[in-house]
Amino acid sequence: MTGNVVNFNKAKKAAARHSKVKRAATNRVKHGASKSQKERAAELTKKLQDKLDAHKREIDPQDET
Repeated sequence: MTGNVVNFNKAKKAAARHSKVKRAATNRVKHGASKSQKERAAELTKKLQDKLDAHKREIDPQDET
């Protein structure tokens, strides 16, 4: 019954390294954006906000009676 001997300390450390690498990859996707991507998103947000602001109706305080 001789088989492969597994050192649990090494296996545990390898699993921890693997989970760190996996989490780092998801964080890069989630939080990492290039400068041009951030600028483009900011321009789009501003454009959409300006469009919404243009359609706002102003309420005249004298008409509130």
